[in-house]
Amino acid sequence: MSNSTLDPEVAEAARHLTAVCRISVIDDPARYRTLLRGQRELAAFFRDELGWTLVVHEVAGVIRLHKRRDDPPADRGPFVTRDNRPGPLAGIGVLVLVALVCEQLWRRPRISLRELVQAIAQVCAAETAEGRLPPFRIVATDGVSKRQAQTARQDLSDALKLLVAEGEIAIDTDLDRALADDAADCVITANRDSLATKFASLSPTLLGLSGRPTHEHAAALTATSLPDATQAAAVDHRASVDGRRLAALRRVVDDPGVDPTDDPAPVGYLLTLSGRERALTVASQLGLVATVRRDWWEVTNPGSGATSMDFPLGRRTARQAALALLAELTRRPQPEAELPLAEIEALITAVREDLPRWGSSYAGKLTVLAQAAAADLVAAGLLTRADAPNCWRPTPGIHLWRIQVRRGEPPTRTAERDSGSPAWVADTLDLTGPGELEEPS
Repeated sequence: MSNSTLDPEVAEAARHLTAVCRISVIDDPARYRTLLRGQRELAAFFRDELGWTLVVHEVAGVIRLHKRRDDPPADRGPFVTRDNRPGPLAGIGVLVLVALVCEQLWRRPRISLRELVQAIAQVCAAETAEGRLPPFRIVATDGVSKRQAQTARQDLSDALKLLVAEGEIAIDTDLDRALADDAADCVITANRDSLATKFASLSPTLLGLSGRPTHEHAAALTATSLPDATQAAAVDHRASVDGRRLAALRRVVDDPGVDPTDDPAPVGYLLTLSGRERALTVASQLGLVATVRRDWWEVTNPGSGATSMDFPLGRRTARQAALALLAELTRRPQPEAELPLAEIEALITAVREDLPRWGSSYAGKLTVLAQAAAADLVAAGLLTRADAPNCWRPTPGIHLWRIQVRRGEPPTRTAERDSGSPAWVADTLDLTGPGELEEPS
């Protein structure tokens, strides 16, 4: 256990690094210099407490944190951008193209879009027959429908935009126009030194992923050495004291909520006195705040620098619906009983009866709003998906929140349109006190 305390500035930069996993001197020079100054103590902290590797590449001006987890969350990952807004999680096709693009740019750090498309198509054509790679065709021809070609173009666009957002590549012109117009082209450049530090796993070829069942891939890719990449070694590691400690501490640092009973041992690591104290110390060193119950840990970050999640902030209708749902969960006869989609829709319908204009854009689409509200609470660790479809189960974390819902102010006139007709503001669901945590007793 590390006995040194992180410098407050270094701790703030480290919290941000745990969320983004990559900081460059170009995009964030202040945090880069802070991390560079404290790299020795940070590397020891991440290695000893969490089993994570801090990589500093001063030539490329990049600092990376390679996070490993035996239980990677299925609802996280890179989000694609659609119409300059965050979209859904990147699909398998997008992630495969990210790897293929990086492979080609490693060979040729400066390449045109046409050359890149041709190279990727050739690689996929050679591997598709054996089932190692999906087909990649962006032109509708015999055997390739327009929808398939459009999907391939969209996946390539998403992959390239992800790499641009991560600072891995630069594109000299409008990417969407270059993909849509067969006569247009663009030039893509990358830094080979930066690409060298992007991937943290052992070689998929050495791991033999093609011969492994899919459920073993995560354990193999997070292994630190080839002997540890076998399924038997992974099971033994998770059951060992060190494996249980790493799993628990990684959840505390990486998840908004932690179930201390989710442990292969009869007594969970976080339920022991030494494990509880160590987890609280690690969270404190990173500036995180943990509210502890016997059956649940709620971990929050006052500065919001260690997570991309903005719950409970936001004025979106879906976020307001999520908070209204959270306010009602503890009032149920059995608060932690399964929550079907129909019950969420009934709650939203009841709210709209009092505020008809609230959620008017979802009129006739309450199912969509209910699913969006549930997704927000899942991301916040307050709901988990049940085995039944369209059904969720509240976590004990719902008891730590106090939400007050009140009727919004009546509609007020804002401005006159050019035509002279008045414009009115729709009713809003005014939620006060979101995110107020119950003080631990």
